Amino acid sequence: MSPEIPAPGESTLITPPRELYPALDLTREAVDFALFQAIPLDLMLRLHFVPVREEDGKLLLAMADPLDVPAQDLLRLQLKRPLRFCAAPAAQIQEVLKKSESGQKVLDEAGEALKVQVLREEDLDDEVLDLERLTDKDEAPIIRLVDTTLFNALQRRASDIHLESTSGGFQIKYRIDGSLYPAAEPIDRRFASPIISRIKVMSELDISEKRKPQDGRFKLKVRGRAIDFRVSIMPTIHGEDAVIRILDKENLAEEFKSLSLEILGFSQHELTRLRRFAKEPYGMFLVTGPTGSGKTTTLYAILSEIRNPEDKIITIEDPVEYQLEGVTQIPVNEKKGLTFALGLRSILRHDPDKILVGEIRDPETAAIAIQSALTGHLVFTTVHANNVFDVLGRFEHMGVPVHNFVSALNCVLAQRLVKVLCTKCKKPHTPTAQELKDNGMDAAWADKGTFFEKGGCVDCHGTGFRGRQAIIEFLGMNDEVRELMTAQAGLREIKAAARRSGMQSLRESALEKVRLGLTTFAEINKVTFREGS
Repeated sequence: MSPEIPAPGESTLITPPRELYPALDLTREAVDFALFQAIPLDLMLRLHFVPVREEDGKLLLAMADPLDVPAQDLLRLQLKRPLRFCAAPAAQIQEVLKKSESGQKVLDEAGEALKVQVLREEDLDDEVLDLERLTDKDEAPIIRLVDTTLFNALQRRASDIHLESTSGGFQIKYRIDGSLYPAAEPIDRRFASPIISRIKVMSELDISEKRKPQDGRFKLKVRGRAIDFRVSIMPTIHGEDAVIRILDKENLAEEFKSLSLEILGFSQHELTRLRRFAKEPYGMFLVTGPTGSGKTTTLYAILSEIRNPEDKIITIEDPVEYQLEGVTQIPVNEKKGLTFALGLRSILRHDPDKILVGEIRDPETAAIAIQSALTGHLVFTTVHANNVFDVLGRFEHMGVPVHNFVSALNCVLAQRLVKVLCTKCKKPHTPTAQELKDNGMDAAWADKGTFFEKGGCVDCHGTGFRGRQAIIEFLGMNDEVRELMTAQAGLREIKAAARRSGMQSLRESALEKVRLGLTTFAEINKVTFREGS
């Protein structure tokens, strides 16, 4: 049947039938980050659309109203390329637009006010210091820049903000999932000093002191949520640098309500062993690894599983990062004289069943913790060491007799974090023979799993990764391992005994994540050594 020919004088515009525009669920689609960055954001906001992907030489656009023909014509004119259109819910399009840092800035300028309040440590709830009152109106652009930087860092799940003075300008970076990413283009160096001064004012630091390091903290209330920020200022050859650590306690409190060892990414084999040692009546459960490797999170996951009304659990930490219901938590305050050692001595007089010591830093704390483990308490603690075997030398260095340490020790858990591929945009990958060889694997290993490589979408801000999981090396003590450690046997001999007891190395744990398609060789090579290298 041929289409009707319009009468003279009638419009030739024919509305396309709705079935030509398939519906798209943007919660399941990976929106290409490169395409998103290439199209002017104000155009996407005005016409309410997002680019999805390239398809058969055409750019697929998701629109809230795909029947808006004038909007389609305008897009063809503006983008100058073949287009295809599909329908998507307006709420989903809005959510995608909000995930962009630049999108948030435009939305803020369009009328969504970014309201931030500074709270002093000793302030009551009703005593609030408004940012606009801290400095003159002439400095408002600096205030807005700092506020927007903090706000966007929260939106992008950053753990730290780095502000660096360089010869080419002032650079702001976010640490997301353990890696640094530029927040924006470098800023003119003449704005560096006002920005750092603004952060000093918020942290109650000395703005006139520019030659010495300074440490401070401040609290913000962003859209009704209180967030802690820890600040470190350091002088460099190009000016002052700052690092801001973000502690979103309220968000963490929500996450920790359902915290368990399963969600941290441990294998079932390791979970069974971990839970067995976490329920021992006394002794020391030791977690080791570098700063930022998730040691405290693992210990809190264990505490959240084993806590019960019959046991008294007391922790001493610096700082108390998470609040756990039913657990007595004590913050270290060295300025007031409350150290780990002094606090631990006092804790023992409060009749605890289980104790968590945030970190063993000095011989006195080490001696008291081991004595507590030997006298009927279950002690959870952390120490900085590279692997489960290096902890022996670490405690020896602190003057702890080997026999006492080995007698008190129940198990050692060494941990690292690896970035997890974004589930929306990861792409299938077949490892080459050279790639397998470079990572110490043979060709047969490639048939044992499903492999992926990173993509890049709006959900992961183009990084290809979203979140991190733990890889672990877990040594459960038995008579054979204890005897070898006490006799100070060779490392190879102790490792062989540990493997016989069921220990899996960090590298083996990492390779399992690659085999399951959760991460890549490049990521695990950042945190583990190839076996035998």
